[in-house]
Amino acid sequence: MVHRRQGPRFGLWRGEQMAHWKRRGGKGAAWVASLAAHATAVAVLLVIQPPPKLPPETPPVVVSLVEPPPPPPPPPSPPAPHEAPKSPVKAPKTPPSPEMPKDAAQAAPRSPLRVTKAPVPPDVIPLPASPKPAPARVMGLGEAELMGAATAGPGSGGGGGGAGCDMVRLLQEGLRKNPRARASLMRTHAATVGAGRAPLVWNGDWLRADGEAGDGLSGLREMIMLEVAFAPAACRAEPMRGLVLISLNDGPGAARFALGGGHWRWSDLLFAKGARR
Repeated sequence: MVHRRQGPRFGLWRGEQMAHWKRRGGKGAAWVASLAAHATAVAVLLVIQPPPKLPPETPPVVVSLVEPPPPPPPPPSPPAPHEAPKSPVKAPKTPPSPEMPKDAAQAAPRSPLRVTKAPVPPDVIPLPASPKPAPARVMGLGEAELMGAATAGPGSGGGGGGAGCDMVRLLQEGLRKNPRARASLMRTHAATVGAGRAPLVWNGDWLRADGEAGDGLSGLREMIMLEVAFAPAACRAEPMRGLVLISLNDGPGAARFALGGGHWRWSDLLFAKGARR
């Protein structure tokens, strides 16, 4: 057995070892205290965390049970090809004629319709017929009726141009410049003009022609009124008497028409109904 010598150096070494272990023990305690503090903090955070918010409750839906409607009835089946469809209207029974044999009366076809004459309801107000007369034919004047009619030719008096107006010549020349005037006259009165007669288109009122819309020859009437409207005021107010004959072209069989009658003025042609004077 070896006995070491204990001296001052051994005591110094032992003191250092004790101080070293004390330092290590203090560090371990510090580590343990730090871990305990962190664990305590985590536990506190978990405890004080607010509960999660729940979604709002949806309102309840009210459901009512309704019985469905019955299905529609099936469509009627079409009749067979050899069978005729039955009519809902019952045909009246007519007794057979005494002259007709019984077999012939039964073989005669019967109409499925029944003719009835219903009385007029008392609350229905009857409408009177139109007081406007039916269109009258435009008269065709022959040479006997046109004797003494004012024309634009020489020696005709110029349409009574006492105030220096020759309205017959002005009107005739204006209409001859427009080929639609002759076409309008021939379209309606080709037979009258072809027979050598002159249609009378105005005698205080525009005469109506068969097949023409409105009063008078609509195309020719508008052209005449246009020529008269642009004439001087003194010419429009010129008094006239009797008939005026207007020729739309020269030569035999020319298209002519007449206007006037009695006492009148050129301004009377600008109105639907001219006032006779």
